[in-house]
Amino acid sequence: MEIKTKENIYIAKEAIEAKSSLQKMKGLMFSKGMDGFDAMLFKRCNSIHTFFMNYPLDILFINREMKIVKIIRNLKPWRMTRLYFSAYQALELKGGTLDERVQEGDVLEVICIN
Repeated sequence: MEIKTKENIYIAKEAIEAKSSLQKMKGLMFSKGMDGFDAMLFKRCNSIHTFFMNYPLDILFINREMKIVKIIRNLKPWRMTRLYFSAYQALELKGGTLDERVQEGDVLEVICIN
């Protein structure tokens, strides 16, 4: 799936969703990188951790209306975020890859491509 802002700033061109309980629990832990995708989406998620991560992450917390409620850039391994009660989902990208023009309050579009 592709994820971009309403202003056509691409955030991810090959995002995947963590759907199963196992995928949600494991996430990106122990991975060396994002092979074959550039972002991972977690629905029903308002806090994340980077325990057992090998690289920093850029994190977007997004509400049900697809509005970005919080951005955390370059969250280092072995950290955790606070709870963002207005968030419904979290998008994880490799640290340093999120376009600087993307800001809190931007509304996102998800385009499913098969």
